[in-house]
Amino acid sequence: MTGPVALTCGEPAGVGLEIAARAWTVLRDSLPFFLIADRAHARAVAGPVPLVEIDDPGAAAVAAAEGLPLLHHDFPAPAAPGRPDPANAAAVIDVIARAVGLVQAGRAAALTTGPIHKKALKDGAGFAFPGHTEYLADLAGGHRPVMMLAAPELRVVPVTIHIPLSEVPGALKPDLLRETIEITHAALRLDFGLARPRIAVAGLNPHAGEGGAMGREEIEVIAPVLETLRGRGVEIAGPLSADTMFHPAARARYDVAICMYHDQALIPVKTVDFAGGVNVTLGLPFIRTSPDHGTAFDIAGTGRADATSLVAALRMAGDMAQARGTAA
Repeated sequence: MTGPVALTCGEPAGVGLEIAARAWTVLRDSLPFFLIADRAHARAVAGPVPLVEIDDPGAAAVAAAEGLPLLHHDFPAPAAPGRPDPANAAAVIDVIARAVGLVQAGRAAALTTGPIHKKALKDGAGFAFPGHTEYLADLAGGHRPVMMLAAPELRVVPVTIHIPLSEVPGALKPDLLRETIEITHAALRLDFGLARPRIAVAGLNPHAGEGGAMGREEIEVIAPVLETLRGRGVEIAGPLSADTMFHPAARARYDVAICMYHDQALIPVKTVDFAGGVNVTLGLPFIRTSPDHGTAFDIAGTGRADATSLVAALRMAGDMAQARGTAA
């Protein structure tokens, strides 16, 4: 790894700042990272964790031995736990853009993002993107992002994401499936250090369609794409029946599972490792991870927020940066 990981504060009324402070108590200087946030917001929730204000990301490695490195960013309003203030929405967005700029300039090795609240950003700043990932893709110049959920025992990638289940068959186009698999395959090589990734692809229908008796998407859409990719040297299995893909023996046979829709991917990974899952955005020209949870307004400020997923996200960002540096 050639630099620290940049961590954005996310919505300051959520749990992001609390878990950032707790993450430092776990990682300290074993994995230098710096938090971009308003100093007053961070001090209000840091408790006994010392904050070390820095002017440049290059100072994070030394500062991390003493406390949580903080790169100050002005916010116009205080942060009340559980109550997002629209006045802070523009600053939340600006922090994300600032962090991306630092990573693109090589001043940080990777980006980990704190949870945002999309409604608060829309209400307060007219946020024009469906979510965090789409904004990052726009900042990156329009790259097509692919969402991966990763835990030590399982990686999953949904081909379709936040759409109604009734719309999935129509959205499942050959080009979308092929591009998703190609982006995933490239990322496993570049960012996870796998020379020959093994990919398993789920079917859409029960029993992977059972030869057309329970649906024809496997025959007409999925199988032809997989055959094309096999012809290009991709090690790929499927379409497989999703109900037999996620037990331990099956998971040992692949490095990632490509799933057809949101819950087909997220239910197994959250069952296998609910607290330790990491959201990874593939297909960007920089590394981005995030904890696999939201702002948790209901427990913000109570001291009950669990930093496990954020710690995992920071570690994964560091590991991916190391792998990408080695590959280069």
